[in-house]
Amino acid sequence: MPEPRLRHAARAVVLDEADRVLLCRFALPGRNVWATPGGGVEAGESPTQALRRELREEIGLPLADTPPRVWHRRVLAAGHARGYDGIVEDYYLVRTPPFDPAGALTPQELAAENIAEFRWWTIPDIAAYEGPDLFAPRGLPALLTALLKDGVPLEPVELGL
Repeated sequence: MPEPRLRHAARAVVLDEADRVLLCRFALPGRNVWATPGGGVEAGESPTQALRRELREEIGLPLADTPPRVWHRRVLAAGHARGYDGIVEDYYLVRTPPFDPAGALTPQELAAENIAEFRWWTIPDIAAYEGPDLFAPRGLPALLTALLKDGVPLEPVELGL
């Protein structure tokens, strides 16, 4: 059996001084998903190089240092990422003062990547949300609460779907 084709991605858990998290709304066929900014690791890039590029492109946030890796997720599921058998995502904690996201990509380029909106969320707002949109990763309020309470883990927390 051949090795699965996995899409590798680097994502940022961007938290401001009030512990709000910056999320992107991905408008996907049949559903909207609020997820952390970031994206695919391109050939020849390290995950942190990809993270720097993605944050500059999507939200205009420069990274001076290498942020700590806090979560890791591996999903084997056909269709989870178009053209791949699954994903491998590494999540990095980025602390920043609040800002208005404005990256290098145009609104049309963001739309081509299915990004429709950016929004700062509090943990209670995510937990209380009763609309049709989903949040990724699953259990985001509990993950954020644990991260804020316990700090950066010694090893990245392994996430499920």
